[in-house]
Amino acid sequence: MTILFCATGWSNELWSDALARYLPGRDISIHGRDAYDPASVRHALVWRQPHGLFRPMTHLEHVFVLGAGVDKVMSDPDLPPCPIARVVDPDLTMRMTEWVTLQVLAHHRRFRTHLAQQAERRWHQAQQWPASAVRVGIMGFGHLGRDAAEVLARLGFRVAGWSRTAHSVPGVETFSGAAGLAPFLARTDILVVLLPLTPDTTGVLDRDLFVGLARDGVFGGPILINAGRGGLQVEGDIIAALDDGTLAAATLDVFETEPLPASSPLWAHPKITITPHNAADSDADTISRLVARQIERVEAGLPADHLVDRTLGY
Repeated sequence: MTILFCATGWSNELWSDALARYLPGRDISIHGRDAYDPASVRHALVWRQPHGLFRPMTHLEHVFVLGAGVDKVMSDPDLPPCPIARVVDPDLTMRMTEWVTLQVLAHHRRFRTHLAQQAERRWHQAQQWPASAVRVGIMGFGHLGRDAAEVLARLGFRVAGWSRTAHSVPGVETFSGAAGLAPFLARTDILVVLLPLTPDTTGVLDRDLFVGLARDGVFGGPILINAGRGGLQVEGDIIAALDDGTLAAATLDVFETEPLPASSPLWAHPKITITPHNAADSDADTISRLVARQIERVEAGLPADHLVDRTLGY
């Protein structure tokens, strides 16, 4: 029985060592490095795997996605009808909450303005509002979104969440479904996006959505923060909305094409902050330990945790 690791852009050696620590004595093969018999693969551990990887795996029993997003796996036409499990990890959740909190605070406390003033050697104390004057809306209110909401609410922000299905978080206003989207957007000054990428959410961050955001907030216009998936956003609409004032600023961690090409106009836009899809990196040691526990669980005849609902796409 083979356990296959295939993660585009990640360190084969780092993950190979971590998996060997937590799955001692197992046949662990690294796609692209090791020779292996596809028919012997029972468990595939993947991240952004090439389409077609699963086609010859005639005895595949489980797919374990080594991150929170499963869109690359779900879009594979050769995906077999086996269970798919995704990572829900306190470390990954904490990293995302750190990044979201950092970006919200950076806009709230005018960090880019202060950097520009430093470069100009100019001392100017701009008006600073309390967190209670800022309405943050988190679009995508699953495990990651709810954790970030709780932290931001404790800091004093007026936080709301929107999701496809209803959720409840103490101290956080919640909206759900198509009927709840417009009122959610209308009360939001800073829009934080943590949605999964599905056929329903592809391209959802477009001009029509930006126009629906609050226009009466303290920033003089709404702010977009996206750490979900690049396929959620229409990048031409983001640039146009920033240029005409529909958006006041944007922070983007994900992009339609990654790595973001040097030719992209997003790099040089004065109202955009870019991070290189590292809002919530998957730690090799932590994730390998979690996946090892899941493999032991299914081999004991129990279902894996955090199974993907194929009808929903996440």
